[in-house]
Amino acid sequence: MQAHVSRLGGFLAVLVLAASVSAQYGHPLKGSWSGDWGESDADRHRLLLQFDWDGETITGTINPGPNAVAMERVSLDPSTWTIHVEAEAQEPSGAVVRYVIDGELRNLGSYNRVISGTWTQGGVTGDFTIIRN
Repeated sequence: MQAHVSRLGGFLAVLVLAASVSAQYGHPLKGSWSGDWGESDADRHRLLLQFDWDGETITGTINPGPNAVAMERVSLDPSTWTIHVEAEAQEPSGAVVRYVIDGELRNLGSYNRVISGTWTQGGVTGDFTIIRN
């Protein structure tokens, strides 16, 4: 009888651990996202976005690495699950490139969430889709 109680206790502990792990996705944007953007299906540019959440503010980076662009403003409207990002970067030529990203967050119940919408980089506007890695 005691063996059955021990097994039941162990089984319940595993269930509690599994439930707590699955609930720890954190902020819906936090993490690494990859995809592409472009003006047409033939003209696409790879993207990697990194979002973070410190408990109060969403921050992030566009294409982390040597040419990374820090996000200046990031907002998420939970009533519509829309995201807005603004950033600026100075190119080697000295020109300033402005980024404006507006998208909708989908598949909230999945770890592999999707954001798609409009991407503006400099004077070029196109569509984008990114998936949480």
